[in-house]
Amino acid sequence: MKLDAAALRERMRRRFPPAFSVYGDEREEGAEAEAKPAAVLVPIVDDAQELTVLFTQRTTQLKAHAGQVSFPGGRAEPGDASPEFTALREAQEEIGLDPARVEVLGRLPDYHTRTGYVVAPVVALLSPPLALVPDPAEVAEIFYVPLAFLLDPANHRRASRSWQGRTVSFYEMRYQNGRTIWGATAGMIVNLYRHLIPELPR
Repeated sequence: MKLDAAALRERMRRRFPPAFSVYGDEREEGAEAEAKPAAVLVPIVDDAQELTVLFTQRTTQLKAHAGQVSFPGGRAEPGDASPEFTALREAQEEIGLDPARVEVLGRLPDYHTRTGYVVAPVVALLSPPLALVPDPAEVAEIFYVPLAFLLDPANHRRASRSWQGRTVSFYEMRYQNGRTIWGATAGMIVNLYRHLIPELPR
């Protein structure tokens, strides 16, 4: 399903119903109290032809999540006023995103990761031109995927792998040129789909 900027704004104004199903990684009981706060920006670009979502390919030199596809974002710092502040600060540091080009539309439910973070996904609309400058220490590449592709449930695949002696499952989305969006990033996209298009199958 294709949405334009006006429809995206309208749908993001909806409140999450009490029974909204949040997909998150499995975690041990009690781990939530020890989770470290973080935030990511879910950056939807208002291109002339269609809405696209910006992703970063992390560098292979990073200690954590090296080479993975992700949203701009990171751990909250003590002076951060809100998850929105954290997401915008991290996006400016990682890809040189000017906050003046960003319209924050709302937040998705927090996403808990197996690595001990509780992540606030901040959905935003970006207005070109963006003039992005990736930090070479963190970001190997920036690329874009049509929002319509990400909102198509046929592209929401389930996969599994061995992690710390057990089998864990997760979502993945395979885009062209060998791009695979998986794990927490893909899980947040599924939550975005569930919020924007609740009338379609899950």
